[in-house]
Amino acid sequence: MEFVGLAKPIRDYVDTLVHPAAGSDALTAARHRAFIAPRLFGSFIALAAFPIYIAWRGAPGMLEVLVFAWLIIPIMTAYFLSRTGLYEAAHMLSALALTALGTSVGAATGGIASFATTWLMIVPLEAALSSSRRVVAAASTLTFGAVGLLLLLGASDMLPSAPSSSPALAMLAVVSAALYATALAIGAQVLMRTCFHLVKDQTQRYRLLAATMTDVVTRHDQNGAVLFASPAAEPLFGTPSQELVGNGLFDRVHVADRPAFLTALGDAAAFGHARSVEIRVRREATAPSHGVEFIWVEMHCQPHDHQGGGDVIAIIRDIGERKQMEQTIENARAELAQANAAKSKSLAIMSHELRTPLNAIIGFSQMLSSENQIQIDSGRRNDYVRLIGDSGAHLLSLVNTILDVSKVESGDFEIAPELFAPGPLIRGCCDLLAIEVRAAGLDLAMRFDENLPDLIADKCAFKQILINLLSNAVKFTDRGGHVVVNARADGSALTVTIEDNGIGVGAEVLPRLGDPFFRAPAAGDRQREGSGLGLSIVKGLVARHGGQFEIASHVGRGTRVSVRLPLDCRAARPLGARPTGAERRLTGRVIGASTNIRVKKSA
Repeated sequence: MEFVGLAKPIRDYVDTLVHPAAGSDALTAARHRAFIAPRLFGSFIALAAFPIYIAWRGAPGMLEVLVFAWLIIPIMTAYFLSRTGLYEAAHMLSALALTALGTSVGAATGGIASFATTWLMIVPLEAALSSSRRVVAAASTLTFGAVGLLLLLGASDMLPSAPSSSPALAMLAVVSAALYATALAIGAQVLMRTCFHLVKDQTQRYRLLAATMTDVVTRHDQNGAVLFASPAAEPLFGTPSQELVGNGLFDRVHVADRPAFLTALGDAAAFGHARSVEIRVRREATAPSHGVEFIWVEMHCQPHDHQGGGDVIAIIRDIGERKQMEQTIENARAELAQANAAKSKSLAIMSHELRTPLNAIIGFSQMLSSENQIQIDSGRRNDYVRLIGDSGAHLLSLVNTILDVSKVESGDFEIAPELFAPGPLIRGCCDLLAIEVRAAGLDLAMRFDENLPDLIADKCAFKQILINLLSNAVKFTDRGGHVVVNARADGSALTVTIEDNGIGVGAEVLPRLGDPFFRAPAAGDRQREGSGLGLSIVKGLVARHGGQFEIASHVGRGTRVSVRLPLDCRAARPLGARPTGAERRLTGRVIGASTNIRVKKSA
């Protein structure tokens, strides 16, 4: 415990000597500590032993003083590294100083046979701790140069005569070399242990990061095969991550996206540049009934070695929601473009529909204002006045129709339920259009029982539904055709069907029938007039009653429209609709009466 307590202050002191530039990296800081500690404390211990050596040996010679004086050099190199942070330069200075010492002492004590040449063998070993090929090469060059110099000087008899062998000095050289080599070995062992722990911690951090990331992390070789897949692959692909190793991921990529998948990996591996690609991959179904599904993912490929030619790290992320949002935006953009086109077309249609009666009103009014000049008789004047009145009525009808559509779409159209018999009302609507039917050369047939059950609905709205549907049937049926009106009660609803054998519409147009201002393309030999609002009003009124609207049509074979209304619209109102004032009054009368009271029928 005392040794551990003493080692901590020493370690803390060495940490203070590490240059700040090296403190940010744990491995670099460990290398600096391994350089500073043995030189600093080894030299201090050796210098502290110098008095003991003097007491044992007596007065030292010049050579012994030189050896002990050299111990200042390691302290100076440690100070140099602490102040500059130049790790390789410090190793070079240390190798140079140790080589100079070994060469000098060796030259003075017998050349190559001197005990000092032992120190020269330590120089490359010390340089190996630098992890720099350049330092090792320089240190090895210095060692071989010193050995060659000693051999050359010895062969040339240029060395001074060797002094008498001193066992104490030889022992000092061997012991000091052994201690220095031991310090280097300890430093190497500490440095190796530090590297091991750093690599282990870094690996654990990477594995922890890969395990906690929701994105899938994969590592691929140069051929695209998976070497590693993070645990996040299981929720994304619906299969254990081990199943993706090898060609497991490639087999799950959609066939159409495999070239893009391999190209991204190949470019990242070959050129050392990051690549991103969006592909579809197969996700295993969580239940057998769900089958196989493909999901959109984004794969970002990053080369492991930026020089190229190595493995590739890929980050795979589920972008299904983003793709769905993009599709939604695209659909909204298409709908907006379609709505803009429909708006332009609607404006053109309404301009034509409004211009026709306005031109008649303006034209005949101008003619009446100048009747004295053109001498209009009373018969023609009456005709003009009638045409002006008809045009004004038609114009008013168009405006009212537009207002009705606006009210229906905004939900402000209030219905006034009342009890009435639907049979006579249906027949009255047919009689109302009888003249128009005869003028068009059509046959109108009514097939329903007059004793249909009473209906609680908005009488005016029901009449408007029938007139609009009958008018359309007459308008889009050529001369010689027929229109059939059928009505029947089934359970708690009344179904009215209007069928014709007119021009009909195609399947591509059928879904848009009932859109405001939409008119089916003209067919046949005549242009069909209309604002395109009739069916829109019908659909809105039927929905306000809680009913159903169905339409079927075939080109050249006619159209069949069915309207199904509940016998009591109050019991089948749309969800969230507020009762109208008429409904509240009617409900109050029924609740306030006795159980056998009869609601008065409308005429």
